[in-house]
This record gives sequence, C-alpha cells and structure tokens, in this order.
Amino acid sequence: TLLGSGFSAFAQTRAGSAQRKLYDYNAQVAEFQATDALERGDVQATRRRRLTSQVIGSQRAGLAAQNVDINDPSSSAVDVQADAAYLGELDAMTIRNNAAREAWGYRVQAQDYRTRGQLAERTGLLGAGGTLLTSASSLLLAKYGMKG
Repeated sequence: TLLGSGFSAFAQTRAGSAQRKLYDYNAQVAEFQATDALERGDVQATRRRRLTSQVIGSQRAGLAAQNVDINDPSSSAVDVQADAAYLGELDAMTIRNNAAREAWGYRVQAQDYRTRGQLAERTGLLGAGGTLLTSASSLLLAKYGMKG
C-alpha cells in the first residue's frame, strides 16, 4: 500500500510538472504572437504611410497638370494635400493601435497560461501530499485503529 501510494504521489507531482511545462510553452507561443502582432502593425503602418505619400504625389501631379499652384498656401490644393496627409497618418496610427491591442490580448493570454501552469504544479504537489497522508492514515488505522 505504501509503495503504491508513493508511486501515485510521484505520478501526481510529475503530472503537475508536465502540465506546467505545457502551459509555459503555450505562454511562450502567446508572447511570440504578441511580438508578431506588433511587428505586423509596424509594417502595415509603414505601408499606409507610403501609400499616403503616393496619393499626395498623384494629387500634386494632377493639380499641377491643371495649372494649379500646388504650393500656394491660400489655394485649396494645399488643403487637399493636408487632408490626405492627416487621414493617412490617422489610418497608420489606427493600424498601430489595433496591433498594440492584439498584442495586449496575447500577453494577457500568456499570463493566464503561466498562472494556470503554476496552479497545475501546485495541484500536483498537493494531490501527492494528500495521497501520502491518506495512505499513512489508512495504515495507522489498520494497525492501531478503533477496535470494538
């Protein structure tokens, strides 16, 4: 009985440890996903800024082809270019903000995995301790237990 209890307790601690390792691995994956989300956000924001620059360049070329002074501060051409720049930057900032929110979600998930891993490991240890105490008390009761 004692030997079987010892093996059971050992198995419980190993299971808790293995569960923790699995959760730690999942936490690492979530951290990698967070980093990836931020990097993708940076790339997409950069692409949006380049696209905005191209749009402004097309606007300038089109306005210049119509003999509009594109540098005259009193003309609507400057306002059109400023609006395009503003909206393009707003889009780029939105992309980065969305990426940061996605990364935050992955980081929260990673922390959840780490916490679950710690709990699994502790549960294994507590289960092992409970198994050993139950076995020991059963043996003591069998030997010195209540009689009649």
